[in-house]
Amino acid sequence: MSELYAIGIDFGTLSGRAVLVDVSSGEVVAQCARDYSHGVMETCLPDGTELPVNWALQDPTDYLEVLGEIVPAVMDQSGVDPEQVIGIGVDFTSSTMLPVDMEGRPLCVKPEFSSNPHAWVKLWKHHGAAEQAERLTQIARVRGERFLSLCGGKINAELSLPKLLETLENAPEVYEQADCFMEAGDWIVRNLIGENIRSAATAGYKAFFSETERPTEGFLREVDPRFAGLYRDKLGGRLIKLGEAAGRLSSDMAKRLGLKAGIAVTDGHLDGHVAALAVGIDGPGKLLMVLGTSAGAMICTEKRVELPGIFGVVEDGMIPGYYCYEAGQSCVGDMFNWFVKNCVPESCETEAKERGISVHQLLTEKAAALEIGESGLIALDWWNGNRTCLVDSELSGMMVGMTLATKPEEMYRALLEASVFGMRRIIDHYEEYGIPVRELYACGGISKKNPLMMQMYADVTGREVFVGESDQCPALGSAMFGMVAAGAEAGGYSSVAEAAATLGRVEKRTYRPIPENVKKYEALYQEFLTLHDYFGRGVNDVMKRLRRIRDNVRGRIE
Repeated sequence: MSELYAIGIDFGTLSGRAVLVDVSSGEVVAQCARDYSHGVMETCLPDGTELPVNWALQDPTDYLEVLGEIVPAVMDQSGVDPEQVIGIGVDFTSSTMLPVDMEGRPLCVKPEFSSNPHAWVKLWKHHGAAEQAERLTQIARVRGERFLSLCGGKINAELSLPKLLETLENAPEVYEQADCFMEAGDWIVRNLIGENIRSAATAGYKAFFSETERPTEGFLREVDPRFAGLYRDKLGGRLIKLGEAAGRLSSDMAKRLGLKAGIAVTDGHLDGHVAALAVGIDGPGKLLMVLGTSAGAMICTEKRVELPGIFGVVEDGMIPGYYCYEAGQSCVGDMFNWFVKNCVPESCETEAKERGISVHQLLTEKAAALEIGESGLIALDWWNGNRTCLVDSELSGMMVGMTLATKPEEMYRALLEASVFGMRRIIDHYEEYGIPVRELYACGGISKKNPLMMQMYADVTGREVFVGESDQCPALGSAMFGMVAAGAEAGGYSSVAEAAATLGRVEKRTYRPIPENVKKYEALYQEFLTLHDYFGRGVNDVMKRLRRIRDNVRGRIE
């Protein structure tokens, strides 16, 4: 019998990637990545229309362009017969929303809406709806809405409802003309199978889809009478549970991608969560850290726990049979990239160029030569707001302790440590509310590229860190879900648990805490906590006051 394969497609913040995976061994036999042509639009639309501050948009045609290149590329590289491919898995950043018409066309591609920012894709890190998020939270609290427990008692601006309310209030013509608002992952699946579906897990985390705790019609009506009927009128579609097939690849898309029509296609799952399969997580006590431009911190429990400050909790959200909690940080790799782009002297760029390495690698090498605490710096990781545990997109980054002798590598190391301290705060938060965290599993670009930072995670948390074997864990996890969607009868797997147990792998090398480092970092972490609570829990709201002053000044200039 010929070998069988599945394709995993991972749509990230800046690019999309595809992997072709052997069903029996889990080996990635081919992979391809492609950047989005328009990247993240934060200042203006393609036609020059300026965007307000705190916005992050994307062009949905970029997704289809990438899809049409990376899938045929992995097939060409491998030489695999399309008849041997049994399933496709898709994952996406979330909540990444776009309005579409009845045919599934994004409104932004229509001439009458091309200059309207609200007609474009609102990326997960779009924070333009911070005011709407706060108002939704306050109304829900007064009404005693049960759904607030699904997001830890506070609605984050990155979730779906604030973004939709922002559109309704600022571009009612877009809201009215949209047949529905779709997660970008669901929209990709619609393009693959020709049917409007919704990932039950994604909808649960990002839009409070719950049979018992969904926002009530009374709540939606009180928010805005036009918001009533939201779930019926604007968020329709058949819900697909974890591991189920959303449908079959259409003949038109099969021809475009060079695949066989009729193979199984999964739902558009969350990009971080799918990686759990790739690293072999099979139950409680194992925290998954997905380390990239932002960071996810997911863990499962057998019983539901009321946990404030989280991003979401969904039954069967990551592993069937468990409640999965999602927490995370809004800015990790983005913060390092910001520093390299804006704060590095020419001497560093020259040295990196002469040595043939990246500025990131140069600064990491120099930072690794420093002793813990040598720089006298401490930073907060809020360059893009705080996702957990404060749930506040209006917070901003800071660094304390700089002098005229401070060097770039010292600042860079402080930012690395800030990200790790932020993850430690999330872990402590889980444990404070009765969710034990025994082991740490890491995946994403940072887990492969930065051993210094990975050792920091072990030293700061006092836990062993396991790193996913694959350098494409989300895409691999999506391919594994594609195998489950295909089912055992097609040569795939009968359950998510079976796929994880058979194919999930971590590197042989692990990162263990170094006792001496643990003690040194504990002192720095306590300073981090002092700043965290002082600026993040209302003792001093200077960050928010400065943000309002900035926005007022920019508003007058514009």
